[in-house]
Amino acid sequence: MSSPTRSSEEINAKARRAGIASFIGTTIEWYDFYIYGTAAALVFGDIFFSDTLPSGVGTLLAFITLWAGFLARPIGGIIFGHLGDRIGRKNTLVITLMMMGVATVGIGLLPTYAQVGIWAPIGLVTLRVIQGVAVGGEWGGAVLIASENAPKGKSILYSAFAQQGSPAGNLLATIAFFFLSAMPTPSFLLYGWRIPFIISAVLVILGMIIRLKLEESDEMKAVLARKKVVKLPLAEVLRKHWVLVLLGAGALPLAQVTYFKNTFALSWATKELGYDRGTFLAAIAIALVVQFIVQPFGAVLVSKIDMRKAMCLMVIPEFVLMPAMFFAIRTGNFTIAVVAMCLATIPHSMFYGAIAGVLARAFPANIRYTGLSTAYQLCSLVVGGGTPVLAQWMLNTSGNIVGVAIASGLYALVSLICTLLLLRRTGYNAGELSTAEQADHDELELENTRAATSNSPQSEAGEIATGRATV
Repeated sequence: MSSPTRSSEEINAKARRAGIASFIGTTIEWYDFYIYGTAAALVFGDIFFSDTLPSGVGTLLAFITLWAGFLARPIGGIIFGHLGDRIGRKNTLVITLMMMGVATVGIGLLPTYAQVGIWAPIGLVTLRVIQGVAVGGEWGGAVLIASENAPKGKSILYSAFAQQGSPAGNLLATIAFFFLSAMPTPSFLLYGWRIPFIISAVLVILGMIIRLKLEESDEMKAVLARKKVVKLPLAEVLRKHWVLVLLGAGALPLAQVTYFKNTFALSWATKELGYDRGTFLAAIAIALVVQFIVQPFGAVLVSKIDMRKAMCLMVIPEFVLMPAMFFAIRTGNFTIAVVAMCLATIPHSMFYGAIAGVLARAFPANIRYTGLSTAYQLCSLVVGGGTPVLAQWMLNTSGNIVGVAIASGLYALVSLICTLLLLRRTGYNAGELSTAEQADHDELELENTRAATSNSPQSEAGEIATGRATV
C-alpha cells in the first residue's frame, strides 16, 4: 500500500529495499537470540551453575534462563510498540538492534560460576532479559517496515522477508557452534562458546549501517501527516482489539515448535541419546536450510488461494510429523533423524512465513505495531520460552519422550483453530483489503472528500497533508 503519486517502479524499488533491510536486520537479531538457545543446550548448565547439581537440573536451569528472555519480550513489545506507533517504525528498529548487540557481546564476556559464584547466573539472566526486550520490539517493526511498503495486494508476501531472518539467523548460530564443536571439550567450555557472542558486534555494526539508511513506511507517514497518532496505543489495543490480540497469540504456538526441534532436541540427543554434538548440530543445520527454502512458499500459498484452505494445508500435516520426529531421533540413526526433522520442518516453516502478514492485516495502521507485537510476545511469554522447559520437565519426570511428542502436536491444533477464527474477522482473500485496512481506507477517503469540498485555508492545508498519505 504505497503512495499513489509514485510510479510502479519507485514503489517496487522501495518495497525491495525495505524487504531486504528487514531481512538483514532480523537475521542479525535472531542470530543473537538463537546462539543463546544453542549455548543453553550445550554449555550454560555446566558453566553458569554449580557442578554439584543432579544430572539434568543444570540444563533445566539453563533453559529457565532462556525463558527469561521470553518473559521480557512482552515488555519490549509494549515499549517499542508504543514508540513505533507514535514516532515511526525506523527509529525503534535502530534502538532494538543496538540493545541486542550490547547484551549479546556482554554474555560472551561473562565470568563463570566457578569464578564469581551466584553472580554468574544473575548476570546471565540480566543480559538475557535485555535480549528479550530488544527482540520483543524488533519483530513487529521489521514485519511492518516490509509489509507496509509492499505493492498493493502483496503485504503478506513482503512480510515474509522479515520472517526469513529467523531461519537465517538460526542457521548462522548453528553453523557457528557446529565449527566450534570440533574443539576439545575443555577448550570449548573455557572460551570456545564465547566466540559466536563476541563476533555479534561485527554483525550489529553492519545492521546499524543498513537500518540508518532505511526509509519510514508509507503508512506510518500517513498516520503522522494526518495526526492520527494514538496517545496510548496499548490502551487502545486492549480496549478495542483485545479479541484480535488473543486470537493472534493463539495462532502462534506453531511458530514456537522450533524450540522443541532445536533447543530441547539438541540437549536431549547429545546428553541422553549419545549423538555427537557436531553430528546433531549438522542435522539441525540441514533442517534449517530446508526451512529457509520452503518458508516463503507459505506466504505465496496464502496469497494465491483462500487463506482458510491454505492454513489447513500447511498445519494439518504437523499433527503427525512433529510427534513422529521425536521417535525418529530416538532411533539413534542419523539419516532417519534428519529426514524426520526436515519433514517436520516444512509445515511449521510455511505457516511461519505467512502468519506475520496475516496478523499485520488484523490491526489499524495507527496501533498496528503495538497490536502485532502484543499478540506475538504474549504467545512467546506463555509458549515460546516455556517450550524447552516444559519438554525437559516432562522428560525428567516421565523418563520418556511420549508426552513431549503429544504436546508438540497440540501446538499445531491450537494454532489452526485460532488462525481460522482470526481469519473470520479479517477476511479470507489476501489480494483484498482486510477489515482493518478497509476501515483505514474509508476514513482517508472521507477526509479527502471533506477537504476537497472546503475552501478554508485550514482545509487546503489538510488536503496537502493527506495527499501525501498512503492507504
